[in-house]
Amino acid sequence: MSCVGFFTTEQLARVRAAGDDPRPVSTFRSPRASTSKRRRVAEMATSPDPVVRAAAAGSSLASAEVLQRLAADPDLGVRAAVARHPASPPDLLDRLATDADETVRGWVAANPASSPDLLARLCADPSPTVRSVAAWAQRW
Repeated sequence: MSCVGFFTTEQLARVRAAGDDPRPVSTFRSPRASTSKRRRVAEMATSPDPVVRAAAAGSSLASAEVLQRLAADPDLGVRAAVARHPASPPDLLDRLATDADETVRGWVAANPASSPDLLARLCADPSPTVRSVAAWAQRW
């Protein structure tokens, strides 16, 4: 249920008027990521728990080195998290596009960082699901 249903008439009018205001809602900027936060993500990537490794792979603080290492993880969920990460390098996406699991290949196709050439290759994938996602992504 939406909280909008609990607004008073005056509150709804203020929300509608705010949509016409070109000023930003907030000027808050998140602080830069610290070295220790990046180090913790790298440590998470070495966890014996695949859920923790997948969280590391999905983190915006995951380095290219962490993503490269996790792309070879035996766990499907971890590789899928790397495949959908928007900062996965092109060579890594190319490698994951040949993964044995169609879920990983499908996430590569859905990744906005995938090149047009990679999407064209995935349009010929053996999996109908991957082909469908790749064709959809080509229309972005």
